[in-house]
This record gives sequence, structure tokens and C-alpha cells, in this order.
Amino acid sequence: MSVDLIGFLGVVLVAYVVPGPDFLVVVRAAAEHPSKGRAAALGAQAGLCVHMLAAAVGLSAIAARSPSVYGAIKLLGAAYLVHLGVRAVLAARRAVRERRRTEGEAVGRDEDGARCPAGTAEAAEDGGAPGGRRSVFGQGFLTNVLNPKAALFFLSILPQFVDDSGSPARQIFLLGILDVLIGVVYWFGLVLVAARLRALLARPKVRHRWELTTGWLFIAIGAGVAAAA
Repeated sequence: MSVDLIGFLGVVLVAYVVPGPDFLVVVRAAAEHPSKGRAAALGAQAGLCVHMLAAAVGLSAIAARSPSVYGAIKLLGAAYLVHLGVRAVLAARRAVRERRRTEGEAVGRDEDGARCPAGTAEAAEDGGAPGGRRSVFGQGFLTNVLNPKAALFFLSILPQFVDDSGSPARQIFLLGILDVLIGVVYWFGLVLVAARLRALLARPKVRHRWELTTGWLFIAIGAGVAAAA
């Protein structure tokens, strides 16, 4: 297989660097806990694998040629982004109410009765809870699998790097695997950066603004996708 790998890698890197919905999902999860960020990243790449396999067997081509199918995919993706945004905004408002209700309480008690900083045990449980990681994995997966732009990337960009002398499906599959692996490295690096900002994002006021900002960004992106559907 003769492929312009340098050109392909350049296109893939640009696609990852330009922030999209999956970027917000991964960074938001990483700000809560690095393990959650990695789970969201793996979920996003798993969603990308769905588009890769669909492109390899021609399903993406069928979807793109059917306006009704393509429109339905866009609307589903838009609805899910709005859903994530509304959840983030409501979470930020709930956090403000909780902070006001517990204002003045500097310490809490853990299960053994030992005194510890308020919220420390909850934060540790939240970061390491399997359910939390499963949740953000699902968010990353659905955000990517319902993103028609990801399907169009495999449908329109990857064929430009396919050698006509070989099997198109096999080449798209191999290039797609390379794309996914590059994404895992990129997202894990991003998680490390976001994890270093956890102390800053742990401040109640900063956390509140972060949740509101990402929430409204999700809603705006979802509304934009729906308007273009």
C-alpha cells in the first residue's frame, strides 16, 4: 500500500487540534479526575471506530447520500450536545445552591468518623468510581458516534490517501486504526494538561464558571448543528 503518510498525519493532527464537542467532553471529564478524562477519551475513540468501520463497509456512503438519514444523524447529535449542555448548566447551579447551604462548614466526617476537609471523600469517590468512568466513556462515545462530521472525515478525507491498486476497505481500515491511535496519544496528553489545572478548577467560583461556560458551549454547538440540519 503506497500512502502519503506525512500528508495523512498532517490532516489528522489538524483535525484533532481544532476543538470540537469531543474536546469539551474530554477536558471537562479530565478536570474532574484524570481517570475520567482517559475514559472519555477512550469513549470518543471508540465512537470514531464506529465511523471507521462504517466507512470501510460503505455504510457512511449510504448515509451521506440519503438526506433523511444524514439529517436524522445530525439532529440526534445536536440533541445529545444540548442534553450535555443543559446537564452542565444545571450542575453548576446545583453546586452554587449546595455551597450556599453548607457555607461556613469547613470540615466533614468520613465513614469512620474521622474529620476531613468537606467534600474530600466525595471527590475521591467521584474520581475513582467505576460508574463515573462508565458515564463519561458513554458521553465520549455518543458525542463522537453522533457527530456526522466524523463520518464525513472518513468518507471524504481518507479516500484521498487510498491507493487504487489495493483494497479500499482494507486501506481505510488501516488508516482509520492509525487515526484512532494518534487520537489516543493526543487525548491522553490533553488529559495530563487538564489534570494539572484541577487545583484551579477545584475552586468553587472557577468551577462554577467552567461548568457554565462548557454547558453553554455544548448548547450553542448543538443548536448550530440543528440549525444546519
